[in-house]
Amino acid sequence: MTAPVLEVTEAPAPADVETLLRGLVAFNEPFLGRPDFRQLAVLARREGDLVGGLIGETGRGFLFVDLFWLDAGWRRQGLGSRLLAAAEAEAVARGCHSAWLDTYDFQARPFYERHGFELFGELTGFPNGHRRYFLVKRLAGAAGSGG
Repeated sequence: MTAPVLEVTEAPAPADVETLLRGLVAFNEPFLGRPDFRQLAVLARREGDLVGGLIGETGRGFLFVDLFWLDAGWRRQGLGSRLLAAAEAEAVARGCHSAWLDTYDFQARPFYERHGFELFGELTGFPNGHRRYFLVKRLAGAAGSGG
């Protein structure tokens, strides 16, 4: 049997990505059950213009916050807190018990910690000495959360 040929690309074919995803899901399913991932977006608009929002996904009991951005003019006015609270409430409604995310040292770690997130991991070695933090939070109102 000949060895497989390796291909390095920054643009894999969608069919190849789908094949890898199907294989991974099939491998994981006996351990974690059927995947129940759903995208979640909470968007803030002013006069039709997007001024901020949060995009993530829920699944397997967790909310993952992937993207969270506010226009500079809307920061420190409570909008970020409202967006995060709305996402967490929807995640609880979807059966999530916890949320997790990552952020860089120059981004919003103190904001997330004020909202109950706790550090569980850190990566170093980014350009200019920056760090990436991984945070988790037990969601209030989730079954078994005690809150």
